[in-house]
Amino acid sequence: MTYETSAPASPVFGTGSPTGRRLFRPISFRSVTARNRVMMSPMCQYSATDGMPNDWHYVHLGARATGGCGIVCVEATHVEARGRITPGCLGLWNDPQRDELGRIVAFLKSQGATPAIQLAHAGRKASCHVPWDGGLPLGPDEGAWTTVAPSAVPYADGHPVPEEMSKAMIAEVIQAFVDSTRRSLEAGFEILELHSAHGYLGHSFLSPLSNRRTDEYGIRSDGGTRFLMELIDAVRGVWPEELPLFVRLSCDDWADGGFTIDDAVMVAKKLKARGDVDLVDCSGGGMSPDQKIPVFPGYQVPFAERIRREAGIATGAVGLIKVPELAEAILAQGQADLILVGRALLVDPNWTFSAARALGAKDVTVPPQYLRGGF
Repeated sequence: MTYETSAPASPVFGTGSPTGRRLFRPISFRSVTARNRVMMSPMCQYSATDGMPNDWHYVHLGARATGGCGIVCVEATHVEARGRITPGCLGLWNDPQRDELGRIVAFLKSQGATPAIQLAHAGRKASCHVPWDGGLPLGPDEGAWTTVAPSAVPYADGHPVPEEMSKAMIAEVIQAFVDSTRRSLEAGFEILELHSAHGYLGHSFLSPLSNRRTDEYGIRSDGGTRFLMELIDAVRGVWPEELPLFVRLSCDDWADGGFTIDDAVMVAKKLKARGDVDLVDCSGGGMSPDQKIPVFPGYQVPFAERIRREAGIATGAVGLIKVPELAEAILAQGQADLILVGRALLVDPNWTFSAARALGAKDVTVPPQYLRGGF
């Protein structure tokens, strides 16, 4: 399938020697090299219809590619309709969804960005209203659907009790991830991320707050990692060896009795030993409404630093990293390998160019159409 795209961008920030700023040094994972270390964090837009991307997604993602991000990651994209957080969430369970995402991917590549996608399943946190309509569970007369989880434990009071997944259901969901992975490849994505954070299905198998199983998928059996490891095995069966695979973890539930950074280090060590996962995207929270998160700029950076140091695997740092100097310092101090920028990119699609100017970076590529803007 072929998509028409516009011309690639042109270099304008200085000439001569490569930039000395770490944020703007290229980074390689397997056969893929990103032009810098700014990754647009996957951020749900809740703007799809029946899982289909549309012009909103094209413009939203395309603007961050023209704005200079090294890696542009599509929001949580669900592998089955039942796995959507809301009716407005993206999906990749059919070929028309693949084809529309392929149109977006082609534009991202044409602007020099590396296209990534996060595959997800919301588990027990599915079947909810979009956030600006309150985010609460849908009612029976609002199109609610049955949610699934490792155990029949609701997310919170007032939320429906999910159906406990049988082993056959687990296998079905893993197959859905495989099918979406194949479509991701066909659409032209170059990085695949598996969502195992924020209280969604993958995370639910890892946390004692949501996983009460007593079989081989339980916490007492291999720390609850069986689902994740089987998922990686299955996905790697169709995702080429030469393309990178990331995993997003919630490195702390920030709730009593939950998953902790010690657990996250254990999981990361297993991922490193496997050799088929290239980076751990270190986030946190989302498992319990009782969580108590100490929020400040870079508040999750210690997760990325510790996992990078103790597990010996590349990490991505995320969490209110809005100031270019903070992003540069995280890399300079060896706390992470990638900087995931979220909310700052919602405010300013050209945040990456602004960061380059603030840090005095050289040889940064800007679309020629934007030169009159003073970049």
